[in-house]
Amino acid sequence: MKNLNGISVLITGGSKGIGYGIAASLLAEGANVAITSRHQDAADAAAQELSKMGSGKVVGIAADVRDFEAQQQAVRTTLEAFGRLDVLIANAGVGHFAPIMEMTPAQWHETIDTNLTGVFYSLKASVDALTKTKGYFISIASLAGTNFFPKGSAYNASKFGLVGFTQAVMLDLRDAGIRCTTIMPGSVASHFNNHEPNDADAWKIQPEDLGQMVVDLLKLNSRTLPSKIEVRPSQPPGK
Repeated sequence: MKNLNGISVLITGGSKGIGYGIAASLLAEGANVAITSRHQDAADAAAQELSKMGSGKVVGIAADVRDFEAQQQAVRTTLEAFGRLDVLIANAGVGHFAPIMEMTPAQWHETIDTNLTGVFYSLKASVDALTKTKGYFISIASLAGTNFFPKGSAYNASKFGLVGFTQAVMLDLRDAGIRCTTIMPGSVASHFNNHEPNDADAWKIQPEDLGQMVVDLLKLNSRTLPSKIEVRPSQPPGK
């Protein structure tokens, strides 16, 4: 994929934050990008803005990763729009943080069902199309997938599981020519957990930084696979 012009990419949770930054970077390279959001109006608004950012085409799709049929439809819509699927980027995620005494079953299930089961659904729905193109699967995990912390039982479990899931399916899919990578960012200037990015986030990883990383991965010679990438701010603020 040294030339990304015309490739087809599906990004879950692409209407803002990390997913939006990745979409913008890929569109600037000439890729065609489908982004999903749980709400069609958010997907359409993001797609309209992203359409100004490169020569590639962009389509917005309403799909909740917790719904397997919705993921199947998102793949069908991508194939109808672009004719093929070369890359799946599983980015959609949520976070609930509380000590185990206060963590509710609803919070637990939303975190696990979105961050882990949702990725399974997205890849399961995409794997036939990716096999045809000998494509690429990238999951956006977190440093919380290797570093545990208080109040992180649900989020840690989801991200530890996502890292393990991606590494296992890497072994399942490599004989089909599909490459798999998980990216594990630290602090990112994104909308995660209802945060509104601002000037105080300048020290954090920016969404476009992760977009550049995805571009670099796709352009890397296919004989080499960075299967698990930890990435963190170079200089966090002093405490």
